Amino acid sequence: MRILTVGAGAVGGFFGARLAEAGQDVSFLVRPARARALRARGLRVEGQGEALRLAPKLVTADAPGGPYDVVLLSVKATSLGPALAAVGPAVGPGTAVVPLLNGMAHLDALVARLGSEAVLGGVAKVVTTLNEEGDILRMAPPAVVLTGETDGRPSARVDAIRTALTGAGIDSPATGDIVGAMWHKWVFISTLVAFTCLMRGTVGEVNAVPGGAALGASLLAEAAAVSEAAGHPVPEAELAFTRATVTAPGSPLTPSLYRDLISGVPTEADHVLTDLTVRARALGVATPLLDLAALHLRVHEQRLAAAGRP
Repeated sequence: MRILTVGAGAVGGFFGARLAEAGQDVSFLVRPARARALRARGLRVEGQGEALRLAPKLVTADAPGGPYDVVLLSVKATSLGPALAAVGPAVGPGTAVVPLLNGMAHLDALVARLGSEAVLGGVAKVVTTLNEEGDILRMAPPAVVLTGETDGRPSARVDAIRTALTGAGIDSPATGDIVGAMWHKWVFISTLVAFTCLMRGTVGEVNAVPGGAALGASLLAEAAAVSEAAGHPVPEAELAFTRATVTAPGSPLTPSLYRDLISGVPTEADHVLTDLTVRARALGVATPLLDLAALHLRVHEQRLAAAGRP
């Protein structure tokens, strides 16, 4: 199977490295600076028992190659536009595009650019980051990719993708409702993002003060209400997991959006939080706490724009 991983960062680099190590024909579409670094140092994955060292097959936007059997789209929402422009030539009549972004807005953009037949739904569950050397550090056990046809129909191409993923040690259980799974992941990540970014602290730091745990539960209730109103109620087991995650005492957990915020760089706030609150308004769901978190992050983005930051 010929696979193009768009991005070789913490998410795409991790899953692409696993697939390449398992013998799949994987290319990484990266920016020139990342390509130079990877050619010099290789693609490295460490932590949680990982010790991968690869000489990755690299392509850039001016020559993406293809068409490919599968495109794993793992860029941040802030880079979605350029990524779509770059990946277009790599998508042929039989290519399946699996987006691993949070939220839902990217599906419309993908379908508009590539056509509905090319686009699958996708969910990634992994806790990774890039260290100072540009290596991928795995920080927690989950390594999950869910995918499926957005209309829920059985699909031979989805089965083939899942087989390749599981063969690389990536959990990929079957799901008959990938759109629902995307909504449920959105509830989790939006709750975690709002909780840490609004309070400017790790999960443990927020929970260490009076009212911290109550805030996490309240944010989860708002996000889950939006998902339910959209026709995708979150199962109780997933609600319990998210609730436990955001109320865990002493937890050092932060999402990547929080790390971007405190680093003073652009974030995926509009894709993760603003879009959720806009949908909440359309569905008649009140989300005052999520609205506040979105406003907080919009001030950050406005400050960067005023300073001329891209």
